[in-house]
Amino acid sequence: MTMAGRWGFGLFSSILFGAFFLWPTGSAGQEDIPPSQAGSAEAVVEALYDLVTFPAGTTPDWDKARGLFLPEAVVVLRSSRTETTVFSVEGWVQDFVTFIERANVAATGFVERIVRTHVVEFGDVAQIWVLYEAEIPGRGRPAQQGVDSFSLVRREGGWLIASILNEIPTPDRPIPSFLEVGGE
Repeated sequence: MTMAGRWGFGLFSSILFGAFFLWPTGSAGQEDIPPSQAGSAEAVVEALYDLVTFPAGTTPDWDKARGLFLPEAVVVLRSSRTETTVFSVEGWVQDFVTFIERANVAATGFVERIVRTHVVEFGDVAQIWVLYEAEIPGRGRPAQQGVDSFSLVRREGGWLIASILNEIPTPDRPIPSFLEVGGE
């Protein structure tokens, strides 16, 4: 998201709470994994974070990102301290593009990296929780943490994202124990 935070903001992410940290990430320059070739649901989530992370002077390959989702998938992102916003995949892409343009992120690049995951696969469904960090390089602000919850389904031997739910940790809403170091 997001990864995508208000993607990963994860996978996730990207999208904007405060200055940027609701967006899903990953490692710039890595190839995504086509769902038909992915060996695991986790590989698809990692691919999404890789796709929304990009160096200065570039932007994400949105067609590759779209290819990781079911056509009917939804993305629910934290949009303020008390509100969430529900997007289609195309709506999420357009929101991320708006973020890139308004914050001039194409000039700086964007990083959203997975810190930890908690993966449960059961038959043809998977649930993956991601603790991520998102940042805009060169802005002088520390990376912001977020939590993305991915639901995936196996179709024709590959995994596709059915939904992403995003939340931002606060003192009243701490990181789930299973995503903490040494967690369950």
